[in-house]
Amino acid sequence: MPSSLQLVLILLTVAVGVVVVCRLLRLPAMLGYLIVGITIGPHALGWIPDEPETRQLAEFGVVFLMFSIGLEFSLARLRAMQRLVFGLGTAQVVATIVLVMLASIFFGLDWRAGLALGGVLAMSSTAIVSKMLVERAELNTPHGQKIMGVLLFQDLAVVPLIIIIPALDSSGEAIYGTLALALLKAGVILAALLVFGQRLLRPWFHLVATQKSSELFMLNVLLFTLGLAWLTELAGLSLALGAFVAGMLISETEYRYQVEEDIKPFRDVLLGLFFVTIGMLLDVSSVVDGFGWVLLVLLILLPFKAAVVAILARWFAGDWGAAIRSGLGLGQAGEFGFVLLTLAGDVSLLPPEVMQNVLAAMLISMLIAPFVIQHAEAIVRRISPSAWMDQAMLVHQIAVRSMSADAHIIICGYGRSGQALARFMAQEGIRFIALDLDPHQVREAVAAGESVVYGDAAKREVLLAAGLMRARTLVITYDDKHSALKILHHVAALRPDLPVVVRTADDTHIEALKQAGAAEVVAEVLEGSVMLASQALLMSGVPINRVIRRIQENRARRYSMFSGFFNPSVNTVGDATESLQPRFQSVLLGDGDAAVGKMLDEINLGELEVEVNAVRRHNVRGQQPAGDMVLQAGDVLVLLGQAIPLMAAEKRLREG
Repeated sequence: MPSSLQLVLILLTVAVGVVVVCRLLRLPAMLGYLIVGITIGPHALGWIPDEPETRQLAEFGVVFLMFSIGLEFSLARLRAMQRLVFGLGTAQVVATIVLVMLASIFFGLDWRAGLALGGVLAMSSTAIVSKMLVERAELNTPHGQKIMGVLLFQDLAVVPLIIIIPALDSSGEAIYGTLALALLKAGVILAALLVFGQRLLRPWFHLVATQKSSELFMLNVLLFTLGLAWLTELAGLSLALGAFVAGMLISETEYRYQVEEDIKPFRDVLLGLFFVTIGMLLDVSSVVDGFGWVLLVLLILLPFKAAVVAILARWFAGDWGAAIRSGLGLGQAGEFGFVLLTLAGDVSLLPPEVMQNVLAAMLISMLIAPFVIQHAEAIVRRISPSAWMDQAMLVHQIAVRSMSADAHIIICGYGRSGQALARFMAQEGIRFIALDLDPHQVREAVAAGESVVYGDAAKREVLLAAGLMRARTLVITYDDKHSALKILHHVAALRPDLPVVVRTADDTHIEALKQAGAAEVVAEVLEGSVMLASQALLMSGVPINRVIRRIQENRARRYSMFSGFFNPSVNTVGDATESLQPRFQSVLLGDGDAAVGKMLDEINLGELEVEVNAVRRHNVRGQQPAGDMVLQAGDVLVLLGQAIPLMAAEKRLREG
C-alpha cells in the first residue's frame, strides 16, 4: 500500500494534468476531478484506496460548499426573484421528485428510495450552467433569469433534503416519527442559532478583526464554520446544515466579502477532493453490465427533466422559446445531487447497482451539458418553429420601430440609467430607440409613449434591426461585461466608426472594454466620487466657480473627449452661443480617401480650427495622436470643432 505522501503526490499530479486539459477545453474543473476519481479509484487503476479517512476529509469539501451557499444567501435577492424562485423553482423540484418516485415504484424500488432518488435527480449544476450563461452573455435574458431562479431554489431545497434523506433509514411507522423529530430538531437548532448566533457573532468578529491579524481572522472563520457544523452533527443532523447556517449568519455582517475570499482556497481544494471521491465510487465494469439502465436514467435526466422544466416555465411565462431554453439549461445533474446521493448511499437507501447506474448517468449528463447549452438555439428552432417565428417577428417589430430613425441613439438597457439618458435625449430633441429584456418594463415604457422595444442588444440581428448602420451613437447602460464585449464585437464588425459609450459599476474592466472598441467607459464609482467631492467642497465654503473648475479638470483628465474642451484657465464653459459650441464627429477612413497614407501634419486640420481628439485603429484607441502619425484605411478619427469647420475637415480627409 503506498504511503500517505505518495497518495497525495499521485492525486495532485493526476488532478493538475486533467484539470489543465479541462480548462483548455473550456469545461468545468469539477468534471476533471470526477474523471480523476474514476481513473485512479479502486474500481479502475486502484492507485488510491476507498477508505473512510479519505471520505471524511472529502466531506469537509461539502461543508465549505454549503458554507459558500450560505454566504450568498440573500433575502433581498430572494424577494426580487420570489416568483421565479418560489414559484417555478418549487414546481420544478416537487414535480421532478414526485415523477421520479412514481417511476421508481414502477420499477420495484421502495418509495423512500424513490424520494431520495427524486431529490438527487431534481438538482442541476449551478457551476456549469451559471458559467455558461455568463460566457454567453445570457444571464439577463428571460431564460437566464428563469434558470437562475430555479437554481437558487434548488440550493435552498438541499437543506431540508439533507435532513430528510438520513431520516428515511427508519422502517415502518417509525419513519414518520423520525422525520418529525429530525425536522423539529432542525427547526429548534436553526431558530436558536439564527436568534442568538447573530447577537454574539458580530461583536466577536469585530473583536477579532480589531487585532489586525489575518491568521487570527482565518482561524476564527474556520473555528466558527466547523464549530457550527459539529453542533448540528451532534444534534443528529448533518455537518453541511451547520455550515450553511454559519454562512447565513456571516452574510448579514460587514465581514462577508473578506470571509468569502479567505475561505475560497479551502473550499476549492476540499471540494475538488470531494468530487474525486465521488468519481472513485464509480465501477466502470458495473456500468457496462447495466448500460441499459444507465441509458434509462440518462433519458429521465436529460429529455424528461428538460421537458418538465420547459412545460412549467411555459406555464409560468407563456413563451415556448424561453421555456425550452430553460429546460435545456437545467436538464443535467448537479453538484448537490452527488451530496444527496452520497447521503442515500451511507444509509443504504439505494441498492449498489442502482447507485452505480445513477452515478454514471449523472456524470454523463454533466459532460453533455455544456454542448447542449452551446447548441440550445439550434435545438429550439428544430423543436419549436414557432419560437423561431417569434424571434423573427420580434426583429421585424424592432426594424419597423427604427425604420424612420436616422442619426439616432441606440440605448441598450432601459433601467434607471437608460431612462435617465432617454430623458436627456428627449430634452435635446435627439431621437433614440431603447432595447430591453424586461417585458414588464417595455410594456410600461410603450404605454407612456417611449421608443422602447423588447430585444437582446447582444444579438447581431437585433442591433441591425434597431438601425445600427444609421445610428449616431450606441450606449450600453447596464453593467454586464460579457454582454458589453459581445455588443462591441458586433459594432466593430459592422460599424467600426460608431462611437460606443459603456457604463460600468467600477474601473475594473475599463481597459478591456476600451481595447474591445469602446469610445468611452463611464464608471459609476468614479463619477460618484466626483460628486461627493464637489458637495463636500461646497459645504466647506469653497467658491462655486472653483468647484466647477475642479470637476472640469477631473473629467478632462479622465475622459479624452473633454481634454480639448475644458480649459483650466476658464471658470465656465457656457458663455458661447449654441451655434459656436464645439462638438465631436467620428470619421471612418476608406481605401479611396485622400488622407490615407498621409501624416496628420500634412493634412493640417488645425488651420480649419478642427482638432483630432483621438484615433481608433483596430479597436486600439490613440489619444491626442502625434503629428507624424500616418493614417491608414480603417482608422476612425474623432474630430472636435464647430459644425461648419467639421464639414470642411471631413471633405479634406475624403477629397484632399
